[in-house]
Amino acid sequence: MNIIYISDFFVDQIAGGGELVDDCLMKHLTSRGFSVSRVNSDKADPVFLQKNKNNFFIVSNFVRLEEQSKRILESARYMIYEHDHKYILERDPSPYKDFIVPQDRLCNLSFYRNAQAVVCQSKLHAEVARKNIKSSNIVSAGCTLWSQKHLDILRKHLGAEKTDKAAVLDSDNRVKGKFPAIDLCTRKNIDYELIKSPDYDNFIQQLSTKKSLVFFSQVLESFCRLVVEARILGCKLITNKMNGCTSEKWFGAFKGAKLLEHVESKQVEVVDKVVSIIENEQKTPNPQEPGDITVILNSYRRPYNLKMQIEALKAQTIKPKEIWLWVNAHEDNKNFDYSDLEFDKVFNNDYNWKFYGRFAGALLADTEYVAIFDDDTVPGSKWFENCLNTMKTHEGILGSAGILLNDKFYVQHDRCGWPTHNKETTEVDLVGHAWFFKRDWLQYLWKEKPPTWDNAEDIQFAYSAQKYGNIKTYCPPHPPEDREMHGSILGNELGIDNKATSTNSAVSHQQFFSERDFCVQHALKNGWKTVRGVTL
Repeated sequence: MNIIYISDFFVDQIAGGGELVDDCLMKHLTSRGFSVSRVNSDKADPVFLQKNKNNFFIVSNFVRLEEQSKRILESARYMIYEHDHKYILERDPSPYKDFIVPQDRLCNLSFYRNAQAVVCQSKLHAEVARKNIKSSNIVSAGCTLWSQKHLDILRKHLGAEKTDKAAVLDSDNRVKGKFPAIDLCTRKNIDYELIKSPDYDNFIQQLSTKKSLVFFSQVLESFCRLVVEARILGCKLITNKMNGCTSEKWFGAFKGAKLLEHVESKQVEVVDKVVSIIENEQKTPNPQEPGDITVILNSYRRPYNLKMQIEALKAQTIKPKEIWLWVNAHEDNKNFDYSDLEFDKVFNNDYNWKFYGRFAGALLADTEYVAIFDDDTVPGSKWFENCLNTMKTHEGILGSAGILLNDKFYVQHDRCGWPTHNKETTEVDLVGHAWFFKRDWLQYLWKEKPPTWDNAEDIQFAYSAQKYGNIKTYCPPHPPEDREMHGSILGNELGIDNKATSTNSAVSHQQFFSERDFCVQHALKNGWKTVRGVTL
């Protein structure tokens, strides 16, 4: 089998810890009969990947990998050999309680979830990745890899005569905690010596003669080879809880020569795990199951459309987990019988909460995604499939009717989505009629009290999500040749009547659009950046 190994750099380009491990893994796989070639991530462009799509890919560090290349890999067979935390923008979960990272700081989630497997370096590393990525394709290697040459060097320095000094890693890399370690030694009157060397033998020789290692990583280390090496060499450890290797049971059970022997035996186990993933012909299904969607329908003046909407939702190629109903009190639905309609939950209000009520109810959803529909909106059967596919390439608030503002006055806009049949995903300023978004993004809608509760929840949601979550808004493809992908297939037939808010005699046309102008200008004044750069 042919394997293509993708990484930002390789060991002959940068001699970092991740590069050393990748080099070991490639050599092990070659020794087991695999044909392994390598390519730098910035060279793994879409043309290269399409040409080599039938190969198996191992993706290591991938900061320089194009987004389009990630999408192509998602439809191929690949695994991620994870060295740190590239599912986090800062690549470090340590600032957050229990290592649970806010949703707006996560990234590359679909790339991780669609991998055959994500191999982490240690138990702790895997646990943290799993709780943030929320995917069961994450496995722990249980150890990292050393070359046989480096293992032999460790063996050579076992039992070295020790001084009373502590070792402090002399690294200019802030995350290696040189200055916190020096500070502790100074406060505790610990005699220390800075150690460093580009030559592994010389570095291990320096470490082997020290009584202890003082090391305070400033990030959560996925494994930390240095801490294991120090324990093999009989050094006392003065460290923090940021080292993934300490989560392994064997770490506390062995030290010295026995720990070296155990680590050496683990090398075979790690490679065995990788080989089993490669040889598994079936790509692991995405455990974040499509269909993790709560739908919220709205009953106000058109309850007679509900049956048609439910039928359309049940006909989706990717079905929702639950369908909820939000009822705003009105004479038109006062005596309507909902008992024959299949809802999982109903909010039957004796008050008209208008536009924002259903978004408040959505806070109670326990799914990754929420889909909200106006009462005049019936989706095509591929709408949810369309939205989930769009999320892989353009993660943001999605909708069936997009608006692109041309001026500070709302009426000056262009439309996108079902009214114009855009063939490609299009960034817009706001969407309406049908929304599809991550439940966790609702928090941004409530960051500010809206300028009015009577109008423009669509404007407020797009504005606040962009301002507080850096989340954009898009209209997924609405190709004219496939209306089943559309978020609304009966917009003109159902939406243009005397019950539409914009044409309601109880609310004049002028008042409705005047309110929306006010909301647009309020958002612009407070930092909303529109696609076409509208300003006040």
